[in-house]
Amino acid sequence: MGYTFAEKALARAANLPFVVAGQVVDAKPDVALSHDNTAPIARIFRAIGLEKVAIPDRMCVTLDHAVPPPTPKHAQNHAETRAFVAEQGVKNFFEVGRGICHQVLSEEALVLPGQLILGADSHTTHYGWLGAFGAGVGRTEMAAIWATGELWLRVPESMKVIVNGRLGRGVTAKDLCLHLIGLLGADGGLYQSIEFHGPAIAALPLHERMVIPNMMAEFGAKNAYLPPDEAVFDYLAERRARRLNAERGMRNVELEINSQKSTIKNLALYPDEDATYASTHMINADEIELKIACPHTVDHVKSLREVAGTPIQQAFLGTCTNGRLEDLAAAADIIKGKRVAAGTRLLVIPASSEVYLDALKAGYVQTLLEAGAVFGTPGCGPCMGVHMGVLAPGEACISTANRNFKGRMGQPEADIYLASPAVVAASAVKGVIADPRDLE
Repeated sequence: MGYTFAEKALARAANLPFVVAGQVVDAKPDVALSHDNTAPIARIFRAIGLEKVAIPDRMCVTLDHAVPPPTPKHAQNHAETRAFVAEQGVKNFFEVGRGICHQVLSEEALVLPGQLILGADSHTTHYGWLGAFGAGVGRTEMAAIWATGELWLRVPESMKVIVNGRLGRGVTAKDLCLHLIGLLGADGGLYQSIEFHGPAIAALPLHERMVIPNMMAEFGAKNAYLPPDEAVFDYLAERRARRLNAERGMRNVELEINSQKSTIKNLALYPDEDATYASTHMINADEIELKIACPHTVDHVKSLREVAGTPIQQAFLGTCTNGRLEDLAAAADIIKGKRVAAGTRLLVIPASSEVYLDALKAGYVQTLLEAGAVFGTPGCGPCMGVHMGVLAPGEACISTANRNFKGRMGQPEADIYLASPAVVAASAVKGVIADPRDLE
């Protein structure tokens, strides 16, 4: 009998020869992620009488959700987090401005193929783009992981999504995800491991692959998985080698890259051809149109042509879903030589300091600023409605984020539409939801 990716990954994490869907295992995560919620998790940790975490070397902590802190309460939360990571000896700590946890851990090559990463953030599914098993857990569960180094998990059933053909002009991985969620519903992948296969997936550049497992959190998925290939191995090997070189002072970076790549490839896990799936879905990428998720649910999906012309007051480019360099490049290409429409504002928040710096060097920041965009500190920003872009009652925002339920951006009487970066940029120029291909 063959095994799915999820079965193989959790068998490895539980140190068992094999596991099957539905089985409950005690799994040891390779990485335990938390962010601004580290301070409240620490309070839970101490409330149960514990003082020292068991796995400081496996912990990663970022300050990214409310940065810089918008209120004294948030500032106190950050101060408590800094004190806690210093006290516990957590080395993988990333300060305000470094960026969104999922982008930063990817850039730092702290998550590798086949590994288990559990995060106190629902979009920890993100790491499936690396061929890792990423899943979100609650604060109490994270406190338990800190205390014991493990957590019980139910092995999820798996869904196989085969994407044939190739995405058309202007159509992105974001449109593919919205198409799937619109087809099967926001709970269509509830507590399942979503495996993506097919030529359309293999042809995607890395920045597009990152979008898919991230969006699967909105599909109800426990985790999502894309088969890692040479492009992923090269990305991780170079970044890991350069980071280790900086830490250890090694001189032969190329030799270290080759060594890292060999190690990383050996960690990769792939499902067996005769693995058992709860369901299999075939999608023709050639038939996917530009998509929009309309208020107030992510599965309220329509074709762009159905909602084109809808007025918007805010356009937001950023988040862990679509705040990468290539996303800013797509927006800059659309908006160059134009202006943001009167009565509309364009907010741009790079997903990390690395993205921000590269965008500066490439001239994308200048292009967007000259068009009237407003830039924010790398982080989550208005995505979660804490600050930096909260909407007014009756306003509408088109966003590259992953969620659009009522109140998500801080105002329950506002509308949120989800789209790809190019559509967001075109809409900012027009002041209404617009097709970027019409501006070319």
